[in-house]
Amino acid sequence: MLYKPEYDENGKKILCEMNGVNSDMLMDIYVKKMKQGEVLSFDEKENETAILLLSGRVNFTVGDIINKDCERESPFQKTPYAVHFSHGTKATVTALDESEVLVQMTDNERVWEPQFYNPDNCLYQHFGKGQWEGTGYRIVSTMFDLDNAPYSNMVMGEVFNQPGRWSSYPPHHHPQPELYYYQFNPSQGFGAGFEGDTPYKTEHGDCLCIRGGNAHQQVTAPCYEMYYVWLIRHLEGDPWDKTRINDKEHEWIINAP
Repeated sequence: MLYKPEYDENGKKILCEMNGVNSDMLMDIYVKKMKQGEVLSFDEKENETAILLLSGRVNFTVGDIINKDCERESPFQKTPYAVHFSHGTKATVTALDESEVLVQMTDNERVWEPQFYNPDNCLYQHFGKGQWEGTGYRIVSTMFDLDNAPYSNMVMGEVFNQPGRWSSYPPHHHPQPELYYYQFNPSQGFGAGFEGDTPYKTEHGDCLCIRGGNAHQQVTAPCYEMYYVWLIRHLEGDPWDKTRINDKEHEWIINAP
């Protein structure tokens, strides 16, 4: 389902809530515009938290472990900065300039040492460049998933869908819910995102809530690079382990040149 959230008077845009809007996603996710000097404070009693810098310049301070100044002109700069920490951890995000961050949370009883993700430990991978005449070319980065954060109940990553091309292709699904948050360069760009058999026009600032079991694939218009944060909630006893259940009728293209 496509959702077009709006910023409130405090610059907060709610994408989903465990006990509110788009509760099928089983996460609390919001985007926050921050004024220079503004401070966001965290001290969650039950939820793990991940915070991704979308744009601007901020200081991440998490417990006594992390104290980092980070700068990113926009997501399209391809320099990821994020922090990830368990419940019971005090943290702050301080806007050193006007900035925007994305916050992802869900319940988790486990405890671990806070993690700082940055260009030195986040690998950007190029997929599909030499296949299907380049029509599936996209650039993908993962902050954390089951491989490097088995203690987490979440996954966070970024996709840079190259102009006029497809990603999340061929059509596939998995039992775990997933949310995409979109930005375009230039910002008037647009694309299309599918949930099951339903296509939606995707625009700057939209999010797509993909309920478990529904196929999802994306395409962007020529001349517009499409960025989306992809956010998955593991299910109890069934974490997302990179399993992609391809639609049978389109599975043949995996081996197509």
